[in-house]
Amino acid sequence: MAYDVVASDEAIEQAQNALEQNGMRVTVAPDRAAASATVLELVPKGAEVFTATSKTLEALDLTKIFDESGDYDAIRPKLHALYGDPTKKSEQRKIAAAPDYVIGSVHAITQDGNVYVVSNTGSQLPAYAHGAGKVIWIVGAQKIVKDLAEAEKRVKDHVFALEDARAKEAYGHGSNISKILTIHKEVVPDRITIIIVKEALGF
Repeated sequence: MAYDVVASDEAIEQAQNALEQNGMRVTVAPDRAAASATVLELVPKGAEVFTATSKTLEALDLTKIFDESGDYDAIRPKLHALYGDPTKKSEQRKIAAAPDYVIGSVHAITQDGNVYVVSNTGSQLPAYAHGAGKVIWIVGAQKIVKDLAEAEKRVKDHVFALEDARAKEAYGHGSNISKILTIHKEVVPDRITIIIVKEALGF
């Protein structure tokens, strides 16, 4: 199975309809520039923002915009300032768990309206699942799969090797499929927004 091929318009529409029925807002962007513009429209200047580690955000330069521009109350620089201090572990967990906005990506979305996220540490999962006031995911349309069985297969057969290599380069050690979050439904109106991009973004 080719995991880097952009889904058909029919598959995108089916996923969009199913996700919306499950309480998530969905926008389809024709390209990465449109996706980036949509994100910036959704997040007001000065907002508190936690950027999850994401190759997709890097590709759209959103990590730099939110964390380095000074236009936003960026969580990640605050986390970096606390690293290495064992007395600050509790503070790190708390500020990452409940930001006003969390922005990132996911590893698969299914045509029947589920979202599938895998993590080694789980650092982004509390905000995704409940803690963040608003969740924005930018998702390349190559990540659309038929169902959760294919989502799991996509991660094991494709995503893990790429993430393991990224982690080794970034941190000096590999990754693991340690924690999995599956979102079947969002009960808070307008909390989760998914921007599906008709490009292959991230992995």
